[in-house]
Amino acid sequence: MIARNIAAAAVLVAATTSAHAQVEIQWWHAMTGGNNQVIVRLADEFNGLQKEYKIVPTYKGSYPDTMNAGIAAFRAGNAPHILQVFEVGTATMMAATGAVKPVHVLMREAGEKFDPQAYVSAVAGYYSTSKGEMLSLPFNSSSTVMWINKDAFRKAGLNPDVPPKTWPEVFEAAKKLKASGHPNCGFSNAWVTWVNVEQLAAWHNISLSTKANGLDGFDTVLQFNSPTHVKHLETLIALQKDKTYDYSGRTNTGEGRFTSGECPIFLTSSGFFGNVRANAKFEWRNAPMPYYDDVAGAPQNSIIGGASLWVMGGKKPEEYKGVAKFFAFLSETDRQVAIHKSSGYLPITKAAYQKTKESGYYKENPHLETPLLELTNKEPTENSRGLRLGNMVQLRDVWAEEIEAALAGKKSAKAALDAAVARGNTMLRQFERTVTR
Repeated sequence: MIARNIAAAAVLVAATTSAHAQVEIQWWHAMTGGNNQVIVRLADEFNGLQKEYKIVPTYKGSYPDTMNAGIAAFRAGNAPHILQVFEVGTATMMAATGAVKPVHVLMREAGEKFDPQAYVSAVAGYYSTSKGEMLSLPFNSSSTVMWINKDAFRKAGLNPDVPPKTWPEVFEAAKKLKASGHPNCGFSNAWVTWVNVEQLAAWHNISLSTKANGLDGFDTVLQFNSPTHVKHLETLIALQKDKTYDYSGRTNTGEGRFTSGECPIFLTSSGFFGNVRANAKFEWRNAPMPYYDDVAGAPQNSIIGGASLWVMGGKKPEEYKGVAKFFAFLSETDRQVAIHKSSGYLPITKAAYQKTKESGYYKENPHLETPLLELTNKEPTENSRGLRLGNMVQLRDVWAEEIEAALAGKKSAKAALDAAVARGNTMLRQFERTVTR
């Protein structure tokens, strides 16, 4: 009798413990340094506000490493609940049939308040279907801006408070800067294809690819060998010869050329802010990307960089409920304002942007508003909502290879861009076959 009572009590205790056990939510990410601390603080704050769910963040390496780890884990049956994926991995994630649960479905099934119209259009559009259905939650978003060495501008007789607005103005300013003490680099950029192919197309409302740059279908055809793209690359080729322009590589490894003072004008991500603030020994600012004023309607709006949060498939309903609550937590206005100020990344909701602006914060920190002004400059078009191309990492390498050949004098600008388009289209057709098999 006593044994039976003990056994019954043990079962009751186990059931009670199970009923009150926290549901762990695994979050794999690629953030380092200060941004890793932002993620840890967000998890700690959410975990401290309630006891039902526990967010467990884990750093998994670079963006490509994190995405590949998540996909491999799904195939092995042990994927995280939340996976941070950089923006160019969107098409690859969409093509991973059954591996992801769209955010709009997650939030509806969990009964969480969710209005896709509350998010900044240019940010949300990148991660949504053509019908406006959000696939992943925007998290850390940025855009291309032009960083300026104000001290160098003054020395060259230029007014840093009136930075160049058009590309021809940039070219002229770079010549003066080169002549006044910057012999190796008047201006440059990181992320050569993002700046000179992808953003150039969006900022001028020119098609990068058919089917709304791939957002409306995988059977998209590249067409960035436009007259504007050709003219731009031809100018870079000419300016490269005397170092008025100087190439700085395919990724962001050349960004130190700005903070060291070598290149007084540098186009790269607004997410470069933290490095500039920490390392530049001169007065600096940023400004919107330049544009060609002979292109009708320019400037249009920029497109985003950064990453979003994908929900992986195959999880239990109670786990998805926890993920949905965490996403609602992340989207709260005051929290978005805090994330924006602490990380330098963009607020993802219109209300957070408006609240930050109304507080006067941008008067003291105008560099944080520059990418927002670009993204919201005009309502996005089919050419400027974003892009969604399969195997985008590999595509960028091919495009950069052709641009490098042109800058080295081995090909004309048109021949290089024609080849980049042709080779890229072949890769897209290969990607389609993997999706439709």
